[in-house]
Amino acid sequence: MKKLISILTCTFIIALSVSSSFPVFAKELDYSNLRGTEINVYNWGEYISDGAEGTLDVNKEFEKETGIKVNYTTFDSNENMYNKIKGGGANYDIVIPSDYMVERMINEGLLEKIDLKNIPNYKNILDKYKNLYFDPNNEYSVPYNVGMVGLVYNTKMVNEKPNSWEIMWDEDYAGQILMFNNSRDAFMIAQILNGIDLNTVDSNDWHIAYDKLKAQKPVVQSYVMDEVFNKMESGEAAMAAYYAGDCLTMMDNNPDLDFVYPKEGTNIFVDSICVPAGCQNKEGAEAYINFLLREDVALANAEYLCYATPNAAVLANEDYSLRDNKYLYPDEADMPKCQYYHNLDADTLMIMTSLWDNLKIEGNSETSIYVGLISFSAISIAYIIYRAIRKKKRESMY
Repeated sequence: MKKLISILTCTFIIALSVSSSFPVFAKELDYSNLRGTEINVYNWGEYISDGAEGTLDVNKEFEKETGIKVNYTTFDSNENMYNKIKGGGANYDIVIPSDYMVERMINEGLLEKIDLKNIPNYKNILDKYKNLYFDPNNEYSVPYNVGMVGLVYNTKMVNEKPNSWEIMWDEDYAGQILMFNNSRDAFMIAQILNGIDLNTVDSNDWHIAYDKLKAQKPVVQSYVMDEVFNKMESGEAAMAAYYAGDCLTMMDNNPDLDFVYPKEGTNIFVDSICVPAGCQNKEGAEAYINFLLREDVALANAEYLCYATPNAAVLANEDYSLRDNKYLYPDEADMPKCQYYHNLDADTLMIMTSLWDNLKIEGNSETSIYVGLISFSAISIAYIIYRAIRKKKRESMY
């Protein structure tokens, strides 16, 4: 039903746009000098209105209006995106990280400043999403979507409506639980259950959270990111921690699914559009940002993606079908306790990454890792000694 509303809404808006009697969404800037150029866009999977089921194909519409070709690729976690940008393996003109990753990339010189004079539609961004902690002067990022993490569950497979993250450790659901396949979000749940600040720099706190995740591993079916859609929509799993907007999409595709914000609290995030340092087409990138902030485009994205929008023009639009959605825009009384992620210092990042790698490799025993390393070292030393003996034997023959 939501997708049908989205289709009708977008069709109505596009009809108004092309009507000479209703010049609703006039182009603010002239991009004729950019025709024939290209931009490389790196975005989350399933994170833009793509023309499915008659919805607006944002990238194709941008290409049609500007003549700028969009080369579009996706990532499934902030950390994977960061590693790709940091490694320099590819050049991108647009990337859409979350708040704490924006902060990290700014600190490491991985983003370029954005010229807001080239983005007149920035006026549509709500004031409460400007001057946020990760970009206090609005120099490097433009808000794209807002969301919180919650629990999506299958009402046919879960006995009663859950209210706590603890259900993801329940042995009654062993083999039916999906956990985040990225370190920050997985640790977040364990930290909240242990009353730990999400941005702690105390190594003991991270080890406590690690022990919690290690205890969960025997009941986890799989660690997932984009795979969560198929697994939950098909009834392959009973529950998953995931982003609220995506959970609403899953619920739309499987009426047996429901959603809850656990009582202990959760993470709130702002995903933002950024321009990576060294981009090849900054003018084209800024044109793309301006296009995404335009009311009709932002409305199409808000309807399709089911995330909370930071766009005031969309929220004021009576055709926006999700403007009163209780999960995206909860009343103050229903608003869960929330915390933003902040960028962690290098030592804390190393601890988190090391513990996460250990969990994914072994999970139930740190000792086995050390035994493996010792065994590998012993074999390496034995091989070196063997080569040295052979060399001496050869020398003695001549």
